[in-house]
Amino acid sequence: MRCVIARFPFDLTKSGVLDSMKGIKPETITGESVLIGRRQYPVKQVGEVITRQDRRDFTSGEVTRAMARLGFTCRNNQEIAPVPQASTPLQTASALLGSPSPMGL
Repeated sequence: MRCVIARFPFDLTKSGVLDSMKGIKPETITGESVLIGRRQYPVKQVGEVITRQDRRDFTSGEVTRAMARLGFTCRNNQEIAPVPQASTPLQTASALLGSPSPMGL
């Protein structure tokens, strides 16, 4: 499939992307991500590997659109955010009261 990323045309295939990302260790995800094989990769890391361009040269949206058109699962930051732990009444009360002040001040 022909895609334009950072004003340059690329002929990308799903198998070509899978081959390019084989053996690449995923970086920490802080924004949008792509599921390639069984691994979750940051969109910018995928874009850098498949285009061989600097991450500053393209947007995550360009890579996300291309990966989605190829059939990969793309997620935004809100979908992978951890669910906050529910606090107990004791933890809530402790947080509201704050820490004790040092004696003798």
